[in-house]
Amino acid sequence: MAPYESEDSQGAGRRKLARYAVPVAVVGVAAATIGLVPALADSGDPDLPKITARELIEKIAASDTEQLSGTVKIHTDLGLPSLGGATPGLGGRDKGSSSADPREKLTELATGTHTLRVAADGEERQKLSVLDDASEYSVIHDGADVWAYDSASDEAYHAREGARGAGDRAEKGPSGVPATPKQLTDEVLKASGATTSVTVDGTAQIAGRDAYRLRIAPKQSGSTVGAVTVAVDAKTGTPLKFTLTPASGGAAVVDAGFTKVDFARPAASTFDFEPSKGTKVTEADELPAQDRGKAGRAPQDAARLDGLKVLGKGWTSVAELKLPGDSGIGALASGSAPGGMPADAQTFLDSLGDKVTGTFGSGTVYSTRLVNVLITEDGKVYAGAVTKEALVKAADAR
Repeated sequence: MAPYESEDSQGAGRRKLARYAVPVAVVGVAAATIGLVPALADSGDPDLPKITARELIEKIAASDTEQLSGTVKIHTDLGLPSLGGATPGLGGRDKGSSSADPREKLTELATGTHTLRVAADGEERQKLSVLDDASEYSVIHDGADVWAYDSASDEAYHAREGARGAGDRAEKGPSGVPATPKQLTDEVLKASGATTSVTVDGTAQIAGRDAYRLRIAPKQSGSTVGAVTVAVDAKTGTPLKFTLTPASGGAAVVDAGFTKVDFARPAASTFDFEPSKGTKVTEADELPAQDRGKAGRAPQDAARLDGLKVLGKGWTSVAELKLPGDSGIGALASGSAPGGMPADAQTFLDSLGDKVTGTFGSGTVYSTRLVNVLITEDGKVYAGAVTKEALVKAADAR
């Protein structure tokens, strides 16, 4: 079937999609990178009426699904080594913060395999629970209140909407990261354009539902993204499964899909939460000012990143920025961090580092299966979902 590649009509579809998008969970996972386990493989190829890519995108945009509940399995394989429980800031959890804070807890979804229970009743009520063998972590959005509860530590986190640190109520919830097939699909469609090929790639059955497969792929060479495949419910237009495969082949980098789904309105009690006696409760507005609103616990130095620029366009765009010479990140990159580098951070960097040279000088490329980052010796950073060669070429062109 011919690709749907009209930028004007795609733009209209994306604007309509954004207008109708309904959050199906209170939180989600960052920067669009998640892949699904073999147990979630498609079962059967249902015989459905023919549909064009344009019609399928419009079907997603027009979807009016506001109520649902179900189970989602997420598997992420970026090829990162274990950091031994350290947060993305490489320093662990700050003193005084809560283990139930979704800005910290949900970073765990960036690696490995996880089972989630999700429920939604319109824009005002959503719930997401991360299920482990012996514990459960839940985030509940009910009107103006956002609660998070970690059963392993018996700690709860509470924020009121509008309070600093409470997070967004729209598609991505308090963590600012997409976690469901719908949210991930919205992000990809909003970012796609003339550099993208969109086709219908057959049919599938997901969680017992007949679905069309929408395939979204870069036209450009040099991207580490092979393709994004979205299974779209044939009846409701709701994305049921999202899979991102790398250009290098092999298992999916990101894959998230429903194993069970029900489009009936969840029971009102689903969104009830009252901390038990003895539960430690952290109020968002009681945290130190410097800790409020920090999504993902990024290092404080991130606020001082200098002159962020985007080079190129589409799937091969590269971000360029300058690290402050006295920043913690800059010190780590140059090997001059006071007191030396934490062992887990050193292991992380050593396992990913690859020395490169060019007209830009010399530096080190840190690689995952999807994203490559070049840190030069003079403190510049180049990052993108592009190959190492494309990254070095972008740096050389500056």
